[in-house]
Amino acid sequence: MKEISKQIRFVVASAENKLHRITDDEAGNKPNPGKWSKKEILGHLIDSAANNHQRFVRAVYNKADSFPLYNQDDWVRIQQYNNSSWELLIDFWSVYNRHLSDLIERIPEEAKSSLCNFAEPQPVALEFVITDYLRHLKHHVDQLIA
Repeated sequence: MKEISKQIRFVVASAENKLHRITDDEAGNKPNPGKWSKKEILGHLIDSAANNHQRFVRAVYNKADSFPLYNQDDWVRIQQYNNSSWELLIDFWSVYNRHLSDLIERIPEEAKSSLCNFAEPQPVALEFVITDYLRHLKHHVDQLIA
């Protein structure tokens, strides 16, 4: 878990300065009506952090066996990230992920196999959820700084 934690810190630190170079107007620009703006993508990453934060903590004490489905489009639509400050979104995302990396580093080894279920047919191990969180983070950060 320490390696994943380190990688999250690296992704955030590497992206932060690049994100700050994007203007608020550029960040709010939608490439087309059906696509998310950079603000919405970063908002989605904040939502992902919030949802996974719950999963990580609850899995450690074996209470992650039943989570509602995360409807990403509704979360982004309801929170209206395009009306938020780009700088605030960057800062919040950065701090939240540094917190999650600290949490991940502290997860006991025996909790890695704890099962998580979020409206899927089969539960998955906490270790998979954390590894997938990093994969998802990298994917969207690559979109943001491309």
